[in-house]
Amino acid sequence: MHRYVVSEAVKQRVLRRQGKFISHDEIDAACAALVVIDMQNYFVAEGFPAEVPLSREIVPTVNRLARAMRIAGGQVVWVQTTATGALEHWANHHKYMLAPERAAKRLASLDEDAEGFKLYPALEPLSHDLWVKKIKYSAFISGSSDIDAQLKSRGIDTVLIAGTATNVCCESSARDAMMLDYRVIMLSDANATWTAEEHAAALNNCLLFFGDVMTTDEVIGRMVSAKGRKSA
Repeated sequence: MHRYVVSEAVKQRVLRRQGKFISHDEIDAACAALVVIDMQNYFVAEGFPAEVPLSREIVPTVNRLARAMRIAGGQVVWVQTTATGALEHWANHHKYMLAPERAAKRLASLDEDAEGFKLYPALEPLSHDLWVKKIKYSAFISGSSDIDAQLKSRGIDTVLIAGTATNVCCESSARDAMMLDYRVIMLSDANATWTAEEHAAALNNCLLFFGDVMTTDEVIGRMVSAKGRKSA
């Protein structure tokens, strides 16, 4: 698992901007969703084309946080990248930014009947969780998925971002969620990418401009259960 340490320079810039280091004094579970991005075989399992080896190390943390969210009355969302609609809605990426053989392998591996599309087996999704399919890096950008409508219909205004890769689909989703006026938290110990440098750069950028960065323990410590909120 990546070890993330916030530099004093980044911390001071955040303090100057918002007056305190963490903007969430508490997290209202009734209005919050844990959004788990791309923890599919294609990105997680050994030997698959876009494997992020360290993503396997965050699986226990993702499962732990998902359990805590459900107990508190929050929503858990599993986001999976699909090849369906990719060439119609994201053609230039596949045509110009991927070698032909890489594009073909990506589309085949992320076909919804393929093993690559499935969630990594060690994850613990439940049937009443929310399942979302996305086409592009960001789940929240127009034309990628229906996650914005799904969350807003449930009264969600805060998203906790976990998954892989930290600096690609997770960071992209966090940025776009913030621009849609969600409050955003990136989980430093429940995101993974290829290198520690990429992980830190993405989390630093989110912290500076797009939302909070917390550990799973920090999130759980700030969580207010839906039941507790209603009786307060």
